[in-house]
Amino acid sequence: MTFLTHSLLAQEAKLTASVSKNKLGLNQRLRVQFTINKQGADNFMAPKFSNFKIVGGPSQSVSQSWVNGKTTFNQSYTYIIKPLRKGEFNLPSASIQIGGKTLKSEPVKIIVTDAVKVPKNPNDPDYIAEQNIHLVAQISKSKPYVGEGIYVEYRLYFSNNVGIYDNAVTESPQYIGFWNQEIKNNTNDIKTAMYNGEQYRYAVLNKALLIPTKSGKLTIDPMKMDIVVAVPTGRGDFFGNPITRRVRKEYTSARKTINVKELPLEGKPDSFTGAVGSFTYEITSSKNTLKANESSQIKLAVKGKGNLKLFELPKIETPKELEVYQPERKEKVRITSSGLSGSVVDNYTVVPEYKGKYKIPKTYFSYFNPKEGKYHTITTEDIFVEVTEGKELVTAKDDNQVVKQDVRSTGNNFRYIQTSTSLVAPNNSSFFNSSLFYTLLLLPLISIPVAIVIGKKKEERDADIVGNKQRKADRLAKKYLSEAKQYLGNKEAFYEALERALHNYLKAKLRVETSDISREKITELLQSKNVGDSDIREFIEVLKSCDFARYTPLTDVQMNEEFERAKNVITQLDKQL
Repeated sequence: MTFLTHSLLAQEAKLTASVSKNKLGLNQRLRVQFTINKQGADNFMAPKFSNFKIVGGPSQSVSQSWVNGKTTFNQSYTYIIKPLRKGEFNLPSASIQIGGKTLKSEPVKIIVTDAVKVPKNPNDPDYIAEQNIHLVAQISKSKPYVGEGIYVEYRLYFSNNVGIYDNAVTESPQYIGFWNQEIKNNTNDIKTAMYNGEQYRYAVLNKALLIPTKSGKLTIDPMKMDIVVAVPTGRGDFFGNPITRRVRKEYTSARKTINVKELPLEGKPDSFTGAVGSFTYEITSSKNTLKANESSQIKLAVKGKGNLKLFELPKIETPKELEVYQPERKEKVRITSSGLSGSVVDNYTVVPEYKGKYKIPKTYFSYFNPKEGKYHTITTEDIFVEVTEGKELVTAKDDNQVVKQDVRSTGNNFRYIQTSTSLVAPNNSSFFNSSLFYTLLLLPLISIPVAIVIGKKKEERDADIVGNKQRKADRLAKKYLSEAKQYLGNKEAFYEALERALHNYLKAKLRVETSDISREKITELLQSKNVGDSDIREFIEVLKSCDFARYTPLTDVQMNEEFERAKNVITQLDKQL
């Protein structure tokens, strides 16, 4: 007994408030319970239930248990209250005295809505299923800047009073106005949390990173689910086990509104291309001293956390004596609930032709930091490339001056020109009776009909406008998808290359930066070009597949099918564009 008393005294005293629900109709009732977890408390003072009427209580109860050497004690004060008006209210704190100290509970928020339809039978299975399961969309930030990443998480809350046997998403949410990417959930654990003032279990169904591409009020449409719920009937079987009844119900999350703030115009640098986050930027050269026709790599790298996939890197400007190839883009980007992080690199290949020393001017990279609310600009140093061997660059001081060079003798400048010749025919040979003679004689007679046949085939082929478009489109699709084909078998690299190929195709055809616009804008552009709706939908579906397929297990066969699908959709679009 002494040990039991000591265990109870060792507990930290705490007064907690809980409610049966924190959202109810004007015609419903609410149970409020205040619980102290330590003996010896007295002088309990209930809060003033303003805007509510007490219709039951207070009732007092005491519970005590001792399990595996652990002792728990609870003393509760319970009230049944009814709201008097609609609105959002806070139940004030209750207080109790223990050990010469006064403990207070936390206030509880209550939302009272219009009167709701309550079934005559409170044990109606549909009503119980509706009250004990909730589909909730949670937003990490409701007022982000354009380009600032936030996330939405869909949770399914269910109480201990019911069970779930089957569930299916019937309508996925739409993220219009957002660049979006699903966040992979590596665990399917069931967790516990407080919801509506009650203890619930919940599972995370879906989580997505959202980056707004425009300012203003953007809405996230609800997610809808069909769920088979096991509801207790209040009866038990022969062995005393509760009997349940299964009902199928549709659940819908609330529509969410995001108020997106425009990036400030004040202090916006000319070099700003849409980068939002926190970044570092540098430019490096693999070689600063080289020979003519020897290549050097100029690397521009942006690293950090932010909208890494949604802005362009600076461009380098080189003297015309340096041949520069189109940059090779390399992305190493991770997707987490806090946003995109990693690096984006452009690799330029520079090949000099003439001897000399050349300057690649400094570059500027600007970004907006949403936490600080201001712009930053990073400036690099000039890069100098020295070519030690190669052709001399000949320049003129002005347009009317001719630069003379000394004539150099190589020993072969002047040669003897032969003024006579002699032809000697081989002996014992008769060309006119040879096989070569008859072959050359018959060759025109054979080649003329062959040329006629080939010409007709070419005319038929040129007249086949649809076929020519098909063949041209097929060649174009193979050109853009050649990189993706190299990565077949490597899931992430393949889908990144496939998505890049689709964007590059539209960039070339529509002359727009498709990485800066949403799928809805792509749809509008294609519709303005009179592309068929079915082909547009197929193109958008392939883009969506690139987003989601990276985070789902796929076989090589499925990747080959996706490759053929992308090839067909580019072919169909090109025939119309």
